[in-house]
Amino acid sequence: MRHISKFTFSICLVLLTSLGNAQEQATIKKDSIVAPVKKERYGLRLGVDLFKLTRSFYETDYRGLELTGDYRLTRRHYLAAEIGNEDKTVDDDQVNFTTKGTYLKVGFDYNTYQNWLNMENIISVGLRYGVSSFSQTRNSYQIYNPNPYFGPSPVIIDGTSFDGLSAQWIEVVAGMKAEVFNNIFVGFSFRLNRMISQKKPTDFDNLYIPGFNRTYNGDFGVGFNYTVSYFIPLYKSTVKTKAKETKKK
Repeated sequence: MRHISKFTFSICLVLLTSLGNAQEQATIKKDSIVAPVKKERYGLRLGVDLFKLTRSFYETDYRGLELTGDYRLTRRHYLAAEIGNEDKTVDDDQVNFTTKGTYLKVGFDYNTYQNWLNMENIISVGLRYGVSSFSQTRNSYQIYNPNPYFGPSPVIIDGTSFDGLSAQWIEVVAGMKAEVFNNIFVGFSFRLNRMISQKKPTDFDNLYIPGFNRTYNGDFGVGFNYTVSYFIPLYKSTVKTKAKETKKK
């Protein structure tokens, strides 16, 4: 009887141990947080700057068009570019001039926004290298008179043209894009420009440069665009995430 009791006790102990291990494995499996499989799209986004386009309708002294594009390289990095042209007449107190030309900007954007599942919005910072080729026409000017006792100086009609001008600069860009409809994005960006080099006209200055905008102290400029763009998906990439396991005590 004693041997039977010991044998029965041993069997019960083994069964209880096995049951405990099975319950522990079930608890771990139940408490495991399995991340969903996520596929992200990669492709090309093409758009237009609505700010320059609409400005051409309500501002009589301005004509401009800018096309934009970006290509997704990694989960957060994008190649980006803008190409455009501008025709702008500036009427200041002392001078009236017209600037015409084209420009190209190339660089990258870094997406700082962590999207939820199936979202593709962007809050980015980036950098651009810009180059512009343009001409200027000095339409009229007025000689500065520090003591206009006998009245203001007369306006001199000029019409001198300066061709073959150019400029190069760097832009720091901050902006965002949001998907409002399927594959259609609306966004805006702010730009701070710093001149690298420029070819100036004789006896004049580059007061406005296509793509750079108005120059301040000859070296600095600011910019803004408001875009609508269409995303062309090319392929998808699966994002693998590790499951987290929690064990109850």
